[in-house]
Amino acid sequence: MTLSYYPGCTLKTKAKDLDIYARRSAEALGITLAELPDWQCCGGAFSMAVDEIANKLSSVRALAKAKELGQDLVTMCSACHNVIKQANDAMAHDKDFSRNANNYMALDEPYYGETKVLHYLEVLRDVVGFEELAKKVVKPLTGKKVAAYYGCLLLRPGKVMQMDNPENPRIMEDFIRALGGEPVLYPYRNECCGGYVTLEDKALAGKKSSQVMDSAREMGAELIITACPLCLYNLTKNAARPEVPVVYFTELLAEALGVKE
Repeated sequence: MTLSYYPGCTLKTKAKDLDIYARRSAEALGITLAELPDWQCCGGAFSMAVDEIANKLSSVRALAKAKELGQDLVTMCSACHNVIKQANDAMAHDKDFSRNANNYMALDEPYYGETKVLHYLEVLRDVVGFEELAKKVVKPLTGKKVAAYYGCLLLRPGKVMQMDNPENPRIMEDFIRALGGEPVLYPYRNECCGGYVTLEDKALAGKKSSQVMDSAREMGAELIITACPLCLYNLTKNAARPEVPVVYFTELLAEALGVKE
């Protein structure tokens, strides 16, 4: 099975592990992640201004390319997934935005949100299936207490992202169970880490990251997994007591599948 893949900028620099372990794990599961040619930065955040067109065109271009290839588009980074999924929704449901974007790009064939966008976690749940994934595990995480950290962008806005219940998600906990680990539930697993205020108010970012880390530790977590490079940075660099290791979920996956070097 071949899926179009949009890695995003950070996975080529500071978050290489998120990308590398995803690719290795995909191969072990019989999936080819075909990186889109000539992709560009998604912009990092989806502008809510209705007349902002230019900074969303790179996402639309990636979506249109996946449509041309006849493949679903897979993302890995929470921020990239959020931006691309919201851009796709706008192309499908906002007639003014869709018309203007198509006019700007002058594509051979207009794009109207036809591409299906999947986060890699959704591929594992909905394409591979967690039951099948469990059968592929060669190094089960038996007895390992793992806390999933969703953050803001992976689940919200819920009507657009449609990955899971934004208030009571379970996809990452089910993922942990499939690998043989024990998921740890804690109050701040889907709260903001303060990532986008780090430059303006580092103290506030530190407070919010500390709440996440302290909450997970108090509930017995031995490890925290995330899909967001910004969240991983904040939790490890800004939290007052970053005592619990934080890794990308793909690293845990690669370890369980026996493809981590």
